[in-house]
Amino acid sequence: MNAIGKRSTVYFDPDLHHALRVKAAHSQRTLSEIVNEAVRLALREDQEDLAAFENRAHEPLMTYQELLEDLKANGKI
Repeated sequence: MNAIGKRSTVYFDPDLHHALRVKAAHSQRTLSEIVNEAVRLALREDQEDLAAFENRAHEPLMTYQELLEDLKANGKI
């Protein structure tokens, strides 16, 4: 990562800010490093979710009623 990043103002709930500061001190990382890691993880999860939706886009649609009937017919409920 580039040592010089973009600066942004973020307002945290006071308890969350305190927890982040404690975590930063305990892990010997900066608050920025922890927040950047959390944002990357959230974006990666979004990317994985979008890929899963795209992979399943061609599956046949099933109504909730059809799903329940299928589960019942197969002894799952």
